[in-house]
Amino acid sequence: MYSGAAVDQGVVKRFANDQLITLAKLVLENAFQPIVEVGTGAVFGYESLMRGQDRIGFSTPLELLDQAEAGMQLLPLEQMMANRALAKFASLPDYGYSTLFLNLDVRLIRHGERLMEGLLEQLKRAGIPPSSVCFELSERFDNTGVPEFAGLVDTMRKSGFKLAIDDFGVGHGEMKLLCDYPIDYVKIDRHFVASVDSSPRKRHLVKNIVNIAHVLGVRVIAEGIETEAEFLACREFGVDMVQGWFIARPTTFVSELVPSFPHLQDLGKVKRTSQSLDEILIRKQIEHLPTVFEHASIDSVFDLFRRNPRQSFFPVLNANGEPRGTINEHHLKEYIYQPFGRDLLKNKVYERTISHFVERAPIVGLDADAERLMSIFANTGGSDCVILTENMRYAGVVSAASLIRVINEKQLQIAQDQNPLTSLPGNRAIRDFMQDAGRDGDETRHFCYCDFDNFKPFNDHYGFHMGDHAITLFAALMRRYFFSEGDFLGHVGGDDFFIGVRDWTRAELTEILDRLLSDFHDDVIELYSDEDRARGRIHGEDRSGMIRDFALMRCSIGVLELPRGLIIDDINRVGARIASIKKQAKESDGGLVVEAFG
Repeated sequence: MYSGAAVDQGVVKRFANDQLITLAKLVLENAFQPIVEVGTGAVFGYESLMRGQDRIGFSTPLELLDQAEAGMQLLPLEQMMANRALAKFASLPDYGYSTLFLNLDVRLIRHGERLMEGLLEQLKRAGIPPSSVCFELSERFDNTGVPEFAGLVDTMRKSGFKLAIDDFGVGHGEMKLLCDYPIDYVKIDRHFVASVDSSPRKRHLVKNIVNIAHVLGVRVIAEGIETEAEFLACREFGVDMVQGWFIARPTTFVSELVPSFPHLQDLGKVKRTSQSLDEILIRKQIEHLPTVFEHASIDSVFDLFRRNPRQSFFPVLNANGEPRGTINEHHLKEYIYQPFGRDLLKNKVYERTISHFVERAPIVGLDADAERLMSIFANTGGSDCVILTENMRYAGVVSAASLIRVINEKQLQIAQDQNPLTSLPGNRAIRDFMQDAGRDGDETRHFCYCDFDNFKPFNDHYGFHMGDHAITLFAALMRRYFFSEGDFLGHVGGDDFFIGVRDWTRAELTEILDRLLSDFHDDVIELYSDEDRARGRIHGEDRSGMIRDFALMRCSIGVLELPRGLIIDDINRVGARIASIKKQAKESDGGLVVEAFG
């Protein structure tokens, strides 16, 4: 046995023969690292990682693989590790609902047929469908440059295996792979995930990677999640799954693997609640179409179209219940209308199964908001639908017409939420803005809570018509000063208002709010009688029913600043803090208090 961080020449010479495999069998182990669904915390699958190479003198698995390739032992080594991973995977109690992720070394592509044959045989013996195995295409080298690559991908897909692009963003030809090949998952490299919560450039890249992938019907996995802030940022951007030390470290012990992670479920509760309106509207429009499995017979598709004559397409699933895409009747028409066309499809020599006709479609989780679904659909040319999933499994589809109905109903709901006096958005829209802004740390954000002082005695003394006049006056002033696209104005109710802005400095905002308060004071004082204005106070009844003097009305504004890079998922924490700042503003001389969160 050898140990140490480097491989000396004696080790290289000795291991350039069959002894490498013999020693590897004794010391190498498969460690499993969970890959977890973002929305639920449930384990979706496990990546198999090599461990124990250090016991024979290799500091990393790559060093061992390089030596095995030099000694023409890479194929038997990888076959051994893959077979061990499958055996361990089959011992898990929930393996039938999970996916095993195996790394495929680019140097094995030319031996791909032999590797696939061995794996398929072992899967058959274990009773595991090929769709429970996903090969990660390593970007250490250029996969697409290998002549046998396209043929191997075709074989994998026909067999039912899934494909992932590993280390997306730092390797060779990922965009070409994503564009030209039927990829199921993109794994965003740790380089882009590290500190994504505080890096605007990384946030922009991750957002766009997710959007591109979802339009192409590809799910996104973020690798190397190490902090809660990174997890929250990835979830905000629509990442489907995550893996990393924040969730769990790789382990060689099956007993240490768990089916779900409660701390992720807890972090997800606020998100699911905040999007309940969109989800309710989308669920009302879901079409629960019948599905076909990718390796079912062609006859089953013909039967499905015959039983549903008005339906032009059906979703296609793999054996694990995950959507692969759709099959459209136009794919089969050339055979239906040809002499002996259906017989040709059934011919074993011709080998045409449902998997040959699958057309990619955008795939998105049910927790996506309606506008994002519409954007994805609009950017997908010629797609029949958007396929929706729940817990990564097929939940139904929505068509363009269904999405239009969702958007229209949502706009109606928003209109009903608007304040009839000021036509400003109400509490639901205010909460949605705060939730979205809290999760977006690209810019500094300010939440301003505006509340009139001494409004009740004014309203009681002069009547509600004058009170309404003061309220509409303030709303008009808000619109005068906050009119940019990113500014949000809301009417909480009565004499309470909300202003939300992004990418303002504290000095800029303070200057504008001072003007707003000054203009409101100058305008509202004209609503008082000459006598009350001269006295500087009016008689009125306080909330206890006692008659006393009140100062003239003014507005107080408490401002909560969320610094750039800060992500807040629980908006209730923000609301409590704003209430405290508003109280300070009311007690201050100028009526304006600004404080940073935390």
